[in-house]
Amino acid sequence: MSKARDHGGGVDAAAQRYGGTRSQWLDLSTGINPAPYPIGTFTDDAWSALPDADATKALIDAARKFWNVPKEAAILAAPGASSLIARIPALWPTERVSIQTPTYNEHAGAFEAHGWQVAEEHQNVQVVVHPNNPTGRLWSTNELTAPLTVIDESFCDVTPERSHVARTANKGTIVLKSFGKFWGLAGLRLGFAIADPDTIQRLSTMIGPWAVSGPALRIGAAALNDVDWADATRRKLAQDAARLDTLMTTKGATCLGGTTLFRLYDVGDAHAWQDRLAQGKVWSRVFPYSDSWLRLGIPAADKWNQLKAAL
Repeated sequence: MSKARDHGGGVDAAAQRYGGTRSQWLDLSTGINPAPYPIGTFTDDAWSALPDADATKALIDAARKFWNVPKEAAILAAPGASSLIARIPALWPTERVSIQTPTYNEHAGAFEAHGWQVAEEHQNVQVVVHPNNPTGRLWSTNELTAPLTVIDESFCDVTPERSHVARTANKGTIVLKSFGKFWGLAGLRLGFAIADPDTIQRLSTMIGPWAVSGPALRIGAAALNDVDWADATRRKLAQDAARLDTLMTTKGATCLGGTTLFRLYDVGDAHAWQDRLAQGKVWSRVFPYSDSWLRLGIPAADKWNQLKAAL
Protein backbone atom coordinates (compact mmCIF):
# COMPACT_ATOMS: atom_id res chain seq x y z
CA MET A 1 0.00 0.00 0.00
CA SER A 2 1.36 3.43 -0.96
CA LYS A 3 2.01 5.97 1.77
CA ALA A 4 -0.54 8.75 2.17
CA ARG A 5 0.85 12.04 0.89
CA ASP A 6 0.77 15.26 2.89
CA HIS A 7 -1.83 17.86 1.88
CA GLY A 8 -3.70 20.87 3.12
CA GLY A 9 -7.27 20.56 4.31
CA GLY A 10 -8.26 18.26 7.15
CA VAL A 11 -10.58 20.69 8.90
CA ASP A 12 -12.84 17.87 10.10
CA ALA A 13 -9.93 16.25 11.91
CA ALA A 14 -8.88 19.62 13.34
CA ALA A 15 -12.41 20.20 14.64
CA GLN A 16 -12.41 16.81 16.33
CA ARG A 17 -9.16 17.69 18.07
CA TYR A 18 -9.78 21.33 18.98
CA GLY A 19 -13.56 21.47 19.09
CA GLY A 20 -16.25 23.35 17.22
CA THR A 21 -18.17 22.57 14.08
CA ARG A 22 -16.79 22.75 10.56
CA SER A 23 -18.77 25.91 9.86
CA GLN A 24 -16.98 27.67 12.74
CA TRP A 25 -13.54 27.01 11.29
CA LEU A 26 -11.51 29.21 8.95
CA ASP A 27 -9.52 26.92 6.66
CA LEU A 28 -6.34 28.68 5.52
CA SER A 29 -4.45 25.44 4.89
CA THR A 30 -5.13 25.51 1.14
CA GLY A 31 -4.42 28.02 -1.62
CA ILE A 32 -7.98 28.31 -2.90
CA ASN A 33 -9.49 31.69 -3.76
CA PRO A 34 -11.93 32.52 -0.91
CA ALA A 35 -14.16 34.51 -3.29
CA PRO A 36 -15.13 31.88 -5.90
CA TYR A 37 -16.52 32.52 -9.34
CA PRO A 38 -20.34 32.67 -9.23
CA ILE A 39 -21.67 29.43 -10.68
CA GLY A 40 -25.15 30.62 -11.66
CA THR A 41 -28.00 28.21 -12.34
CA PHE A 42 -28.39 25.23 -14.66
CA THR A 43 -31.08 23.60 -16.70
CA ASP A 44 -31.95 20.03 -15.76
CA ASP A 45 -30.13 18.57 -18.76
CA ALA A 46 -26.77 19.79 -17.37
CA TRP A 47 -27.24 17.16 -14.67
CA SER A 48 -29.26 14.47 -16.43
CA ALA A 49 -27.62 14.24 -19.86
CA LEU A 50 -24.16 13.01 -20.78
CA PRO A 51 -21.76 15.93 -21.35
CA ASP A 52 -22.17 16.93 -24.98
CA ALA A 53 -19.56 17.69 -27.61
CA ASP A 54 -20.66 21.28 -28.14
CA ALA A 55 -20.24 22.12 -24.44
CA THR A 56 -16.82 20.48 -24.45
CA LYS A 57 -15.79 22.46 -27.53
CA ALA A 58 -17.01 25.70 -25.92
CA LEU A 59 -14.85 25.00 -22.86
CA ILE A 60 -11.77 24.15 -24.93
CA ASP A 61 -12.24 27.24 -27.11
CA ALA A 62 -12.51 29.42 -23.99
CA ALA A 63 -9.38 27.82 -22.51
CA ARG A 64 -7.42 28.37 -25.72
CA LYS A 65 -8.32 32.04 -25.76
CA PHE A 66 -7.83 32.69 -22.03
CA TRP A 67 -4.39 31.07 -21.85
CA ASN A 68 -3.22 32.13 -25.34
CA VAL A 69 -2.58 28.51 -26.28
CA PRO A 70 -0.54 28.14 -29.48
CA LYS A 71 -2.48 26.83 -32.47
CA GLU A 72 -0.03 23.92 -32.73
CA ALA A 73 -1.01 22.67 -29.25
CA ALA A 74 -4.07 20.72 -28.14
CA ILE A 75 -6.01 20.98 -24.86
CA LEU A 76 -7.55 18.27 -22.71
CA ALA A 77 -10.12 19.03 -20.00
CA ALA A 78 -10.04 16.56 -17.11
CA PRO A 79 -11.70 16.03 -13.72
CA GLY A 80 -9.04 18.00 -11.88
CA ALA A 81 -5.32 18.47 -12.47
CA SER A 82 -4.67 15.64 -10.02
CA SER A 83 -6.19 13.12 -12.42
CA LEU A 84 -3.69 14.25 -15.06
CA ILE A 85 -0.75 14.20 -12.64
CA ALA A 86 -1.56 10.59 -11.77
CA ARG A 87 -1.47 9.51 -15.43
CA ILE A 88 1.39 11.51 -16.92
CA PRO A 89 4.17 9.10 -15.79
CA ALA A 90 2.60 6.38 -17.95
CA LEU A 91 3.33 8.43 -21.09
CA TRP A 92 7.00 7.41 -21.19
CA PRO A 93 9.15 4.36 -20.41
CA THR A 94 10.12 4.19 -16.75
CA GLU A 95 13.44 5.82 -15.89
CA ARG A 96 14.46 8.75 -13.65
CA VAL A 97 12.68 12.08 -13.31
CA SER A 98 14.03 15.38 -12.01
CA ILE A 99 11.82 17.01 -9.36
CA GLN A 100 13.48 19.60 -7.14
CA THR A 101 12.12 19.84 -3.63
CA PRO A 102 10.40 21.21 -1.69
CA THR A 103 7.37 21.21 -3.97
CA TYR A 104 3.89 19.77 -4.40
CA ASN A 105 4.35 16.13 -3.52
CA GLU A 106 1.79 14.51 -5.82
CA HIS A 107 4.17 14.67 -8.77
CA ALA A 108 6.87 12.59 -7.10
CA GLY A 109 4.24 10.28 -5.68
CA ALA A 110 2.72 9.66 -9.10
CA PHE A 111 6.06 8.91 -10.75
CA GLU A 112 7.12 6.62 -7.91
CA ALA A 113 3.81 4.77 -8.16
CA HIS A 114 4.67 4.03 -11.80
CA GLY A 115 8.12 2.71 -10.89
CA TRP A 116 10.18 5.82 -11.63
CA GLN A 117 13.11 7.03 -9.54
CA VAL A 118 12.92 10.66 -8.45
CA ALA A 119 16.10 12.73 -8.40
CA GLU A 120 17.04 16.36 -7.85
CA GLU A 121 19.63 16.52 -10.60
CA HIS A 122 19.07 16.88 -14.35
CA GLN A 123 17.27 14.01 -16.10
CA ASN A 124 15.54 13.46 -19.46
CA VAL A 125 12.21 14.20 -17.79
CA GLN A 126 11.77 17.27 -15.60
CA VAL A 127 8.76 18.33 -13.51
CA VAL A 128 8.41 21.85 -12.10
CA VAL A 129 5.60 23.61 -10.27
CA HIS A 130 5.40 27.19 -11.54
CA PRO A 131 4.89 29.14 -9.31
CA ASN A 132 6.18 26.60 -6.86
CA ASN A 133 4.09 25.40 -3.96
CA PRO A 134 4.89 26.43 -1.25
CA THR A 135 7.77 28.81 -2.00
CA GLY A 136 6.30 30.71 -4.95
CA ARG A 137 9.46 30.25 -7.02
CA LEU A 138 9.01 31.14 -10.68
CA TRP A 139 11.03 29.08 -13.15
CA SER A 140 12.81 30.83 -16.01
CA THR A 141 13.02 29.40 -19.51
CA ASN A 142 16.74 28.61 -19.21
CA GLU A 143 16.02 26.41 -16.18
CA LEU A 144 13.67 24.18 -18.17
CA THR A 145 16.29 22.09 -19.91
CA ALA A 146 14.97 18.53 -20.14
CA PRO A 147 13.80 17.05 -23.47
CA LEU A 148 10.48 16.25 -21.75
CA THR A 149 9.17 18.88 -19.33
CA VAL A 150 6.00 18.95 -17.24
CA ILE A 151 5.10 22.43 -15.98
CA ASP A 152 2.39 22.54 -13.34
CA GLU A 153 0.86 26.01 -13.57
CA SER A 154 -1.93 25.40 -11.08
CA PHE A 155 -1.22 28.75 -9.39
CA CYS A 156 -0.01 30.69 -12.43
CA ASP A 157 -3.27 32.46 -13.19
CA VAL A 158 -2.35 35.14 -10.66
CA THR A 159 0.73 35.90 -12.77
CA PRO A 160 -0.38 35.08 -16.34
CA GLU A 161 2.48 37.02 -17.89
CA ARG A 162 4.91 34.42 -16.50
CA SER A 163 3.18 31.40 -18.07
CA HIS A 164 5.24 28.99 -20.17
CA VAL A 165 2.27 27.88 -22.26
CA ALA A 166 3.96 29.18 -25.43
CA ARG A 167 6.42 26.27 -25.15
CA THR A 168 3.60 23.85 -26.03
CA ALA A 169 3.87 24.93 -29.67
CA ASN A 170 6.65 22.34 -29.82
CA LYS A 171 6.73 18.73 -28.64
CA GLY A 172 8.29 17.94 -25.31
CA THR A 173 6.29 20.22 -22.97
CA ILE A 174 3.11 19.56 -21.02
CA VAL A 175 1.54 22.50 -19.16
CA LEU A 176 -1.06 21.75 -16.49
CA LYS A 177 -3.75 24.19 -15.39
CA SER A 178 -6.03 23.94 -12.36
CA PHE A 179 -9.45 25.55 -12.30
CA GLY A 180 -10.01 25.08 -8.58
CA LYS A 181 -7.36 27.47 -7.27
CA PHE A 182 -7.77 30.85 -9.00
CA TRP A 183 -11.52 30.49 -9.60
CA GLY A 184 -12.03 29.09 -6.10
CA LEU A 185 -14.08 26.08 -7.19
CA ALA A 186 -11.95 23.16 -6.09
CA GLY A 187 -15.01 20.96 -5.59
CA LEU A 188 -15.91 21.32 -9.27
CA ARG A 189 -12.91 19.11 -10.18
CA LEU A 190 -11.70 20.66 -13.41
CA GLY A 191 -8.17 20.79 -14.77
CA PHE A 192 -6.42 21.01 -18.13
CA ALA A 193 -3.40 19.61 -19.94
CA ILE A 194 -1.88 21.57 -22.83
CA ALA A 195 0.62 19.80 -25.08
CA ASP A 196 1.18 18.54 -28.61
CA PRO A 197 -1.82 16.73 -30.14
CA ASP A 198 -0.31 13.24 -29.91
CA THR A 199 0.36 13.60 -26.17
CA ILE A 200 -3.11 14.99 -25.55
CA GLN A 201 -4.68 12.11 -27.46
CA ARG A 202 -2.82 9.59 -25.33
CA LEU A 203 -3.87 11.31 -22.12
CA SER A 204 -7.45 11.50 -23.34
CA THR A 205 -7.47 7.74 -23.97
CA MET A 206 -6.18 7.13 -20.44
CA ILE A 207 -8.89 9.27 -18.85
CA GLY A 208 -11.75 7.95 -20.95
CA PRO A 209 -14.94 9.54 -22.32
CA TRP A 210 -17.17 12.07 -20.53
CA ALA A 211 -14.45 12.90 -18.03
CA VAL A 212 -15.80 16.38 -17.22
CA SER A 213 -19.35 16.82 -15.90
CA GLY A 214 -21.93 18.92 -17.70
CA PRO A 215 -22.05 21.59 -14.97
CA ALA A 216 -18.24 21.80 -14.94
CA LEU A 217 -18.17 22.29 -18.71
CA ARG A 218 -20.60 25.20 -18.50
CA ILE A 219 -19.10 26.87 -15.43
CA GLY A 220 -15.58 26.51 -16.81
CA ALA A 221 -16.49 28.06 -20.16
CA ALA A 222 -18.31 30.98 -18.53
CA ALA A 223 -15.44 31.67 -16.14
CA LEU A 224 -12.70 31.46 -18.75
CA ASN A 225 -14.62 33.89 -20.95
CA ASP A 226 -15.05 36.36 -18.08
CA VAL A 227 -11.82 38.33 -18.41
CA ASP A 228 -13.10 41.25 -16.33
CA TRP A 229 -13.68 38.95 -13.35
CA ALA A 230 -10.16 37.55 -13.71
CA ASP A 231 -8.58 41.00 -13.82
CA ALA A 232 -10.52 42.22 -10.79
CA THR A 233 -9.69 39.04 -8.89
CA ARG A 234 -5.96 39.44 -9.49
CA ARG A 235 -6.07 42.96 -8.11
CA LYS A 236 -8.07 41.92 -5.03
CA LEU A 237 -5.82 38.93 -4.28
CA ALA A 238 -2.73 41.15 -4.52
CA GLN A 239 -4.24 43.57 -2.01
CA ASP A 240 -5.23 40.77 0.36
CA ALA A 241 -1.84 39.06 0.15
CA ALA A 242 -0.13 42.32 1.11
CA ARG A 243 -2.61 42.74 3.97
CA LEU A 244 -1.84 39.22 5.22
CA ASP A 245 1.91 39.85 5.06
CA THR A 246 1.50 43.00 7.13
CA LEU A 247 -0.61 41.20 9.71
CA MET A 248 1.79 38.27 10.03
CA THR A 249 5.01 40.27 10.13
CA THR A 250 3.65 42.45 12.93
CA LYS A 251 3.21 39.22 14.89
CA GLY A 252 6.84 38.23 14.34
CA ALA A 253 6.67 36.10 11.21
CA THR A 254 9.09 36.48 8.30
CA CYS A 255 7.61 36.27 4.82
CA LEU A 256 9.49 33.79 2.62
CA GLY A 257 7.36 34.09 -0.50
CA GLY A 258 4.38 32.35 -2.01
CA THR A 259 1.76 33.65 -4.42
CA THR A 260 -1.23 35.92 -3.94
CA LEU A 261 -3.29 32.77 -3.25
CA PHE A 262 -1.06 31.60 -0.40
CA ARG A 263 1.79 33.03 1.66
CA LEU A 264 4.74 31.20 3.20
CA TYR A 265 6.23 32.36 6.52
CA ASP A 266 9.12 31.44 8.78
CA VAL A 267 7.60 31.48 12.26
CA GLY A 268 10.29 29.66 14.24
CA ASP A 269 8.09 26.94 15.76
CA ALA A 270 5.50 26.13 13.10
CA HIS A 271 3.64 23.54 15.17
CA ALA A 272 3.27 25.96 18.06
CA TRP A 273 1.84 28.58 15.70
CA GLN A 274 -0.50 26.05 14.14
CA ASP A 275 -1.71 25.04 17.59
CA ARG A 276 -2.26 28.64 18.66
CA LEU A 277 -4.22 29.42 15.50
CA ALA A 278 -6.25 26.26 15.93
CA GLN A 279 -7.30 27.39 19.39
CA GLY A 280 -9.06 30.20 17.54
CA LYS A 281 -10.46 27.73 14.98
CA VAL A 282 -8.11 28.77 12.19
CA TRP A 283 -6.45 25.90 10.34
CA SER A 284 -3.02 26.44 8.76
CA ARG A 285 -0.51 24.36 6.85
CA VAL A 286 2.75 23.01 8.22
CA PHE A 287 5.15 20.74 6.35
CA PRO A 288 6.83 17.47 7.33
CA TYR A 289 10.18 18.74 6.01
CA SER A 290 10.30 22.01 7.97
CA ASP A 291 9.77 22.85 11.63
CA SER A 292 9.61 26.58 10.95
CA TRP A 293 7.51 27.03 7.80
CA LEU A 294 3.85 27.98 8.04
CA ARG A 295 1.66 28.51 4.98
CA LEU A 296 -1.58 30.50 5.03
CA GLY A 297 -4.20 30.98 2.37
CA ILE A 298 -6.14 34.22 1.97
CA PRO A 299 -9.08 34.76 4.35
CA ALA A 300 -12.53 35.49 2.98
CA ALA A 301 -13.65 39.10 3.33
CA ASP A 302 -15.70 38.41 6.45
CA LYS A 303 -13.10 36.20 8.16
CA TRP A 304 -10.19 38.55 8.79
CA ASN A 305 -11.28 39.31 12.33
CA GLN A 306 -11.27 35.61 13.16
CA LEU A 307 -7.65 35.35 12.01
CA LYS A 308 -6.68 38.48 13.95
CA ALA A 309 -8.28 37.11 17.10
CA ALA A 310 -6.51 33.77 16.72
CA LEU A 311 -3.15 35.50 16.32
